[in-house]
Amino acid sequence: MAGQLSALSDRADGTYVVGEDPPAPQSCGAGEEDGDGDAPAVFLCGKCRRPVGDSLSWAGSDEQLNQIMLKRVHDNIVIGNEPYVSSTRKEPGCLVVNLACRGCGSTLGIMYTSTPKELDFKRSYFCFGVENIESYVLGSADQQVAVVDSKDMPVTLELQEIVEQQMIKIKALAVTIGHRLMEIELDLQTKSES
Repeated sequence: MAGQLSALSDRADGTYVVGEDPPAPQSCGAGEEDGDGDAPAVFLCGKCRRPVGDSLSWAGSDEQLNQIMLKRVHDNIVIGNEPYVSSTRKEPGCLVVNLACRGCGSTLGIMYTSTPKELDFKRSYFCFGVENIESYVLGSADQQVAVVDSKDMPVTLELQEIVEQQMIKIKALAVTIGHRLMEIELDLQTKSES
């Protein structure tokens, strides 16, 4: 039957792992992760870019259904409570639960809880639709840093120093304006009293 899921209590990253070892995966793919067999990859939600897993927990792929299978996932994945019978012709009689992103709620894949004999290799693995996720290969030289708009720029130490300097200038300007306003009010008061 299906394996039990449990959070690893000694892990701070909230990783989920399958409690029972399912049969060895039968990868339908020709190679691993686009030929980058050595470099680890991080799999991200295709919508909000939260990490959902990595290639260190790689279990295989299914090119017919355009899926990758992982043994473990990060806690950014919400495992559905309600199993349902899959309605696709390639998965007859499979009982599955949805895998959704905790950040944006997008359905990223499914987990097979009950399968016919020919699909037993998928049972209890986290199966993600390739069209719903993105991957980033660590250390790949051909990937460049995305151009970030100045409004969306992350706060770095250099940026923090610039912002602090601007805040000091604004504070000095506000104090100067406050003093000038007090002088104007005093002038108006003395003119109204005379």
